[in-house]
Amino acid sequence: MIIQRVVLNSRPGKNGVPVAENFRLEQSTIADTIQAGQVRVRTLYLSVDPYMRCRMNEDTGSDYLLPWQLSEVADGGGIGVVEESKHENLAKGDFVTSFNWPWQTVAILDGSLLQKLVPQLVNGCLSYFLGAAGITGLTALLGIKEKGHVAVGANQTMVVSGAAGACGSLAGQIGRLEGCSRVVGIAGTDEKCSILVQEMGFDAAINYKKEDVAEQLRQLCPGGVDVYFDNVGGDISDTVISQMNQNSHIILCGQISQYNKDVPYPPPLPPDIEKIQKERNITRERFLVLNYMDKQEASTLQLCQWIQEGKLKVRETVVEGLANIG
Repeated sequence: MIIQRVVLNSRPGKNGVPVAENFRLEQSTIADTIQAGQVRVRTLYLSVDPYMRCRMNEDTGSDYLLPWQLSEVADGGGIGVVEESKHENLAKGDFVTSFNWPWQTVAILDGSLLQKLVPQLVNGCLSYFLGAAGITGLTALLGIKEKGHVAVGANQTMVVSGAAGACGSLAGQIGRLEGCSRVVGIAGTDEKCSILVQEMGFDAAINYKKEDVAEQLRQLCPGGVDVYFDNVGGDISDTVISQMNQNSHIILCGQISQYNKDVPYPPPLPPDIEKIQKERNITRERFLVLNYMDKQEASTLQLCQWIQEGKLKVRETVVEGLANIG
């Protein structure tokens, strides 16, 4: 059978900015028959995520992320429908997902490595299982539960950087649902800031490209910052940390501003900011959602319930066609 697939064509270099030419769309073939335990699936959705920048390097800088190989098919979170099955628990027409889904139109996969999906849990919006009800939502929810120390009635203020992104937009809403009394987002356009406040329920949002972040934080968080959901690192994070309270908590989710630089993860803080962190006893521990997979099922059901109840608002960017995945 002839299929289309996307392979890694070249590496951008540890300090380079990725370009479309780093990937290549090509035709390939897969077997016409499947073996016992296998399923043939047609790809419906693929998720493109910031962590994939690390996989474009020969050394990902992380022991849990394998690098993509040159001229080999890329992979990541994906959803598809079973077209043929020789696995006892999967049947034709089932919707399935995997964290290592190949970027190709049709694939033959080991059925035991796939998770069966129930579309009704997300009101039929299958793609949510790659976002709000998938690893992105789990990262936001478990990050807040495990590292945020949010308590109902504690009058805590949460700040979220990269707040209009897939994870950040969920984290702010979940912070509120878990008990934060005030949630402030940081994003890069007026439109994103407006969406955060008007649609996602944030109390306020700061456009870091146009506004003085430090001054805005002083005005919007007069009692200081108790919980910081950090998606970006760099100067913005340094500014937030400088206004955090004694015994406050940083949820170290991502460091997007650093991904095109050859630095360790998590990147070290500047000496003056590190001094503040230590003096105020601010926790800043690496958080990896894959370490909490024993809580995946219950957490996923919680996310789905919030979606069904309309308490968790979801926005997605969906691009049609494998050729446009870059």
